[in-house]
Amino acid sequence: MKIAVLKERRFNETRTAATPESVKKLIGLKHSVAIEAGAGVTAGIRDDDYVAAGATVGSVADVLKGADIIFKVRAPDAAELATYPKGAALLGLLDPYAAKKEAAAYAAAGVVTVAMEFVPRITRAQSMDVLSSQANLAGYRAVIEGSQLYGRAMPMMMTAAGTVAAAKVFVMGAGVAGLQAIATARRLGAVVSATDVRPASKEQVASLGAKFIAVEDDEFKAAETAAGYAKPMSAEYQAKQAELVASHIVKQDIVVTTALIPGRAAPVLVTEAMVKSMRPGSVIIDLAVAQGGNCPLSKPDEVVDVNGVKVAGFTNLPGRIAADASALYARNLLALLPLLTGENAAFAPKWDDEIVKAAVLTKDGAVVHAALKDG
Repeated sequence: MKIAVLKERRFNETRTAATPESVKKLIGLKHSVAIEAGAGVTAGIRDDDYVAAGATVGSVADVLKGADIIFKVRAPDAAELATYPKGAALLGLLDPYAAKKEAAAYAAAGVVTVAMEFVPRITRAQSMDVLSSQANLAGYRAVIEGSQLYGRAMPMMMTAAGTVAAAKVFVMGAGVAGLQAIATARRLGAVVSATDVRPASKEQVASLGAKFIAVEDDEFKAAETAAGYAKPMSAEYQAKQAELVASHIVKQDIVVTTALIPGRAAPVLVTEAMVKSMRPGSVIIDLAVAQGGNCPLSKPDEVVDVNGVKVAGFTNLPGRIAADASALYARNLLALLPLLTGENAAFAPKWDDEIVKAAVLTKDGAVVHAALKDG
């Protein structure tokens, strides 16, 4: 197959869908790789690096001509989609929960689309799990951003002039991003606590050396789906949890919120009153800002000052470490590719495979994913 890799055109997107490492492996699988000039610059990859790995570099028209598969990080806009060859397949982060209109456009363009967000979280798909690979980096970067905005030292320091107290970090949501945030804050010497509504997270939090904070009643014990996601909690539970969090958060220096429910607005975890109860100089990093935010005061890609408390909402934290994020993303795409190829490395998706079924949005000129069909 000919695999095309295009430059990302979405605002604030610095990642790329291929690296010299992945290009070498793709060519080793008997594919050819064409990359738009400048596609890797924001991730620290020069065109010459791609050429040395065996790819060709050229204009959009040259790259797309005869392409069988297009690798992207973010979904194309209408103008970009119009340049795609009919019958080509598009792999990327397509924001599928909010993409009913876009899915119809993909189908009309005759493009097969695979949403990497819909790759199921099952054992055999771990190497393809883009959400986990990018969330891991987001959790790490959230703490780095928080420490920079905090303006004080993170670890305890004993000096001749006196002792500097360790920062107190509270992580809300102990999924992939949250666990990495806990681990990073601990490595930086902070005193860390964390909360989550999933019972399994308690042991995970403790294993990283953090204190677990939650209302552990009967509802809490059944608050996890079979897929490992948090269930929406009742208003009664939310009120009890909010009361506990409010008494805890007032003592914290850095709060990292990571709670997301696929296909839904982000739950509010840190209220305006909680923010105002925190000490001046404290920091909140809201990882859910792109889906409405876990804090109603956060704004996309802004740092809001609320009585001296900084509330930061970064919509693309993995993009702030683009080289590593691109490397992991490219490996995720590479891992999925065998399910889309047949003999002689030709484009022949295994349509009946559970992973392919879960991730394909459009094929044969129609929207095929149940979540995006009309009616």
